[in-house]
Amino acid sequence: MVVAYAVEQPSHGQQRASNELRKKGTSVSPSTIRCVWLRHDLETFQKRLKALEAKVAQDGIILTDAQVAALERKKEDQQTKGEIETYHPGYLGAQDTYYVGYIKGVGKIYQQTFIDTYSRVAFAKVYDRKNALVAADMLNDKVLPFYQEQQVDLLRVLTDRGTEYCGAREHHEYQLYLTIEDIDHTKTKAKSPQTNGICERFHRTMQEEFYAIAFRKKIYTSLEEMQKDIDQWLDFYNSERPHSGRYCFGKTPMQTFADSKELAKAKDLNNLFGNNKFAMSDKAEAGSAGKQPARNSLTDGNDKAVEQNTTAFIGKSFLSQMP
Repeated sequence: MVVAYAVEQPSHGQQRASNELRKKGTSVSPSTIRCVWLRHDLETFQKRLKALEAKVAQDGIILTDAQVAALERKKEDQQTKGEIETYHPGYLGAQDTYYVGYIKGVGKIYQQTFIDTYSRVAFAKVYDRKNALVAADMLNDKVLPFYQEQQVDLLRVLTDRGTEYCGAREHHEYQLYLTIEDIDHTKTKAKSPQTNGICERFHRTMQEEFYAIAFRKKIYTSLEEMQKDIDQWLDFYNSERPHSGRYCFGKTPMQTFADSKELAKAKDLNNLFGNNKFAMSDKAEAGSAGKQPARNSLTDGNDKAVEQNTTAFIGKSFLSQMP
């Protein structure tokens, strides 16, 4: 009965379990319960959850509300510790802002970072400001063109709760852009920056392997000059440098992406239903058959900004001059 109760209520400690069993007519001291749990490897909350998951997998039992709540709590704890669920390239991308430093004549330098959490393919672009516009421009200029070229959809983006990523959709360029591109947005748990640990670790790698060396070899006078060297280093990072990520197994990020992008295509609804598309009008079909226009830059060299309304992204030009 003590073992069965541990699986039935995995979130209850030994004292709570003793009290609840006493209500049911079984008198067992907390110390006895702990001894029983130790013999069956159930003495911690995590171990009792593993036993519950094993029982569900083997017996296919229907979970109670308490068991569902316990499993959800475990999932939240894993996310807080940086354990992110990702199943294929494009399933989840992590985006973050990194303060590079101050350069005389240029000013403060901020880097927008994006990483595919499955393959660890990384993108980075530097700006002289930190706001929603540049966060959206990073996706528009670097990230989505790559996924479109690979014919893989980006489904979800994980960010922290910074003002460049969070706000009212009607007045926030980043939120508006995600809505237009049909990308889900997941935010990290408050006061838990380790949830986005993939970006944090990449920033450390880039600081040690690129910035610490580049700033000692060269004096940069413009963002464009710096971006050119960043792009060269990222080509090396993505295509030549072996990665020890969870799904990389010592391969490069680009090799991992290429080897596993069939996983993403296999889960694509269009492929599941035999690439059947909803019927389009003749006008729509004619429009889609021609050459598609190039993706516009949202910042145009960091000197322009999008108008703060829902019509800002509609039409040929997204931009208005910043003061």
